[in-house]
Amino acid sequence: MRSFTTELTSLGVTAQQREQLETDTRLEVEAADLPPAEMYGPAALYARELAAALRSSEPARQPLPPMPPQEVVLRLTDICLRRGRRAVLDQVSLELRRGEVLAVVGTNGAGKSSLLQVCAGILRPTSGQVERCQSFGYAPQRDALAPLLTVDEHLSLFGCARGATGSRARATGYRLLSTLGWNARGAQTVGTLSGGTQQKVSLSLAQLDAPHLLLLDEPYQGLDSTAYEDLWELIRTWSRAGTAILLVTHLLRDVDRVDQVIELAALDERTQEAHR
Repeated sequence: MRSFTTELTSLGVTAQQREQLETDTRLEVEAADLPPAEMYGPAALYARELAAALRSSEPARQPLPPMPPQEVVLRLTDICLRRGRRAVLDQVSLELRRGEVLAVVGTNGAGKSSLLQVCAGILRPTSGQVERCQSFGYAPQRDALAPLLTVDEHLSLFGCARGATGSRARATGYRLLSTLGWNARGAQTVGTLSGGTQQKVSLSLAQLDAPHLLLLDEPYQGLDSTAYEDLWELIRTWSRAGTAILLVTHLLRDVDRVDQVIELAALDERTQEAHR
């Protein structure tokens, strides 16, 4: 509850609203006779969802004050990446603050997925500087899951890595999956799930501990139109709650939904020769 209160305060929730939310939460957990973490998941995530709901409520309700300027959670400066003799990224710079959504677009082979791997620390750039907060989640485009493990095993393993108990991680994961339109069957092995459902599991794992930064590589892959809209509603909710989101997309309609766009161009032969 202390973490819950601290997060509400940092999000600009007024003292009166904060007191009401704390009272309601205590009454609900007492009625259910469950620990708060089992009911709601991480305190920070639940606080951000409530704050986002207050911000999006009708004008007749008392509005929240504007969020204070947010800190930078990701900054790339003149990033270059080479694979052997081939240049993949050339002088890429960007800055992303909490609450912002940035889309990376470009043709096939332009290095979009490689850029996210650099941001996640999976690839080390040839030159340039990466500054990133410690609290981040990453959902790659493919090969993110172990096909022989169950959904529950994924949630428990990822939760353990982030300091949560298995029951708390599963409760949080189920809630995230339900918002994406799937009532999780925890005992089902991931390899038997459809591509779209596997993508939902990957997205939920990335958001499991309410990180300050999300790195999403074409997160809509395999999703139907309804799940696609549900995902964007979630992205809006997460960003309003202060999460920064960097996503790779090739859908032009996504550009109108974000705060920033960076276009990567495939390096031509002249640029490749200059790198050699």
